[in-house]
Amino acid sequence: MIMGTRGGGGWGGRSNRGHGMLADVSGRWGGDEPAETTWRRAQLVLIRHGESEWNAERRVQGQLGTGLTARGQAQARAVAQHLITTYPDPAFVVSSDLERVLRTAEPYLAHASHPAELDKRLREIDAGEWSGLLMDDVAEQFSDELAAIRHGADIPRGRTGETFVAMRSRVTEALHDIARRTVRGTPDRGTKTALVFTHGGPVRVAVAEALGLPPGGHRLLAPPANCSVTVLTLLVDPDDDITSTHLSEYNSSYQVYTGPGTGASTSTDMPRWLTDSP
Repeated sequence: MIMGTRGGGGWGGRSNRGHGMLADVSGRWGGDEPAETTWRRAQLVLIRHGESEWNAERRVQGQLGTGLTARGQAQARAVAQHLITTYPDPAFVVSSDLERVLRTAEPYLAHASHPAELDKRLREIDAGEWSGLLMDDVAEQFSDELAAIRHGADIPRGRTGETFVAMRSRVTEALHDIARRTVRGTPDRGTKTALVFTHGGPVRVAVAEALGLPPGGHRLLAPPANCSVTVLTLLVDPDDDITSTHLSEYNSSYQVYTGPGTGASTSTDMPRWLTDSP
């Protein structure tokens, strides 16, 4: 399982903030890297939402759900400070349209020069009939479906919802579109940044796609913590094709512990045992 580095940095290819398994090595030889003479770099900073009320109640959210708990609001304020300091001038900001993500983006947007654009493709997986149920109730009422998922079947969640393959497809399409827009008008070899407020499921499948993992490969990734930060760098060629994606940082926490009920948390919209555990 691939874990994110907690605290001041992640792990990743071009980031020097962490010491994870993809960290740059001094004197790295670029002979095996693709030529980038006329390509532009879109740095996409993915932020998972803060702890929601349904996270705290252990309810399946999917594409429903509520706003943030007090802890989630504190997490959103902390990650906003990190974003303001680290990415002071993003090309633009994009967000899922679901309430828990919109509330997470608010502290950052209060200091930003432009509003967030909403993109439904950044939503969490559709959990179908599971949505709104307590996780223990899902385990009891949908035991056959859960057994199939644990044996590797990627069936629609909650009977009427989505598969992970379907979510991965729409999230990949959304991020590619965002990358193209981010670097539009940027000179060759230039880099521009976009902030993307989203959910744990989209972050995991986006990283699985970046790493070239097969369908179901997201299960190798630890679920992103609330308000964690993941950074992908997409190379865009002169024809606006995405030629490669580099993982720079995964599941990094920039939370400050100030007492009980604050700091990082790892509550998930749909925990692994409920959705995709082997």
